[in-house]
Parts: sequence; C-alpha cells; structure tokens
Amino acid sequence: MTFNDNAKLDQNKVSRRGRNTGIAVGGGGGLLVIGLFIVSQLLGVDLTGLAGGGGTSPDQPAEPIANCDTGGQANDSIDCLMRGAATSLDTYWASELPTLGETYRTTDIALFTGSTDTGCGGATSDVGPFYCPADELIYIDTAFYDELTSRFGASDGPLAEMYVVAHEWGHHIQNITGIMNGLDLQATGPASDSVRLELQADCFAGAWVGAAPTIKDESGVAFLEPVTQEQIQNALSAAAAVGDDRIQSSTQGQVTPETWTHGSSESRQKWFQIGYKGGPDACNTFQVATP
Repeated sequence: MTFNDNAKLDQNKVSRRGRNTGIAVGGGGGLLVIGLFIVSQLLGVDLTGLAGGGGTSPDQPAEPIANCDTGGQANDSIDCLMRGAATSLDTYWASELPTLGETYRTTDIALFTGSTDTGCGGATSDVGPFYCPADELIYIDTAFYDELTSRFGASDGPLAEMYVVAHEWGHHIQNITGIMNGLDLQATGPASDSVRLELQADCFAGAWVGAAPTIKDESGVAFLEPVTQEQIQNALSAAAAVGDDRIQSSTQGQVTPETWTHGSSESRQKWFQIGYKGGPDACNTFQVATP
C-alpha cells in the first residue's frame, strides 16, 4: 500500500535502539515471547532460551525516529514506513476494539540492529520480528525484510512489510484482551493453540488491511491509498513464505505437520483473507475444528 503524501504520522509510536553486543540471555521461566517460539521453528534454531522469566525493563535508551512526519516520508524510508504502519494500526484498533466490547491500550515499535534487551530477555536479529507481552512492545530489526525475500521467497513491497507489523500488532490485541491466557503454547500440530494464535494474528492483520484506506489522521486525511490486488498478493506471499510446510520443505526436505507451530502456507493465506473480507469478528480461530 502507498501512503498519502500529506497524511500526518504519530511521532511517538516508533523508536530505535542502539546496538547491544552483549546479549542478556534469560534462564528458566515460561516462554513469554510468542515470536521466539514460532521463529525457532521457522529458522530451525532453538531460540526459546532467549525468553527470560524476570520481565525486566530494557536498559537501552530509545532514540526517536527523525524526519518521519508525513505519509510521503513513509513511502521513502523503511523506518518511516514502520511509523506509518504503527500510526494506522493504532488508530484502527483504538476505534475497532471498543466496538467488540474490549478496552484498547496502545503498543509501540522498537527498531534495533543486531541485538537488544527486552522485557522478555535478550534477543538477536535471528529471532525475526516479535511481540513481548511482558513490556507490551513490538521488536523489529528491519533487515528481516531482506531475509523474508531472499531466504524465504516472499514478494517484496510495502504491504508485505506492513503485514509483518500488523501480525505482531495482532499479538498485542490477543494479549490485552486475554486471548493468550490459559493457552498451551508448548503443544504443536495443525490444530494446536500455537497455530490458532498465529492464524488469528494473520486474520487480525487482514482485518486492518481491509479497513486501511478508510483510516484517517486527525485532519481527516486517509493514511493509505486504496489497496491494489498486486499488493494483496504481496501480503499473501509474505504469509505463505512463513508457513510451516514451506519452511520445513526448504530446510529439512520433508513436512512434519505434528511439529507445526504457526500453520501451513495455505492456512496463513486463508485466515489473512478471512480477516480482510470479514473484519476481526470473523477471526475466532479457536472455534473451528481445524483452522
């Protein structure tokens, strides 16, 4: 999607943290970082040890992103694109969630390079984008987008990149509404809680995309221009690229559904489209026999 040049972006939704080469690896504790559990399977690397149980605050200073005030700047810079996506997503969910009988509170995006400390422990770029429930922040190393296209074969484009942000924002919605409570995130398989949680986040991302051209700034200017079919295909390509079957086939030469943690490529695309067409009301992946 393309931002309208004169749309005004929120100045407080995205910050960047300096590089931290000493990773604070947490020990013990339950798995809090949803993204770590998923990306461990995606990358074939056990990253769950990065989730600490203490929920300590990050100790790296956050620096505001400069020169990201308008939609035109969001079209020219990946950092500004992240701010633009965050501004639109925040506006959408602040309006949408109360209509579903829930109370909304915001989240922010912390951009980093290499490694960073989070409320869930230390993390490196290898974990990919993730949401930390302990500090309710989304963490992104934007170099991941190159990996998404070069390693996992996703189509390039702004909507494919913003789909990732919208998916992680979906995890924030799941956290603040209590959807995450009581789930068995250690279980795997196509009908596991882990897969249902991920597919619902895909669905929430699709719901935002469906509404995005109608979401406006305080002056009544729409943040984003109408979405094109090509852009939808780019987002679907990104969803398919991180399907369990696609990753397993390319990394281990065989597909083992019993180990799935975030769903097949087909399911991820399906639930994105369900949200795109039906909104968040259509996203209850926990009420279907096989999501």
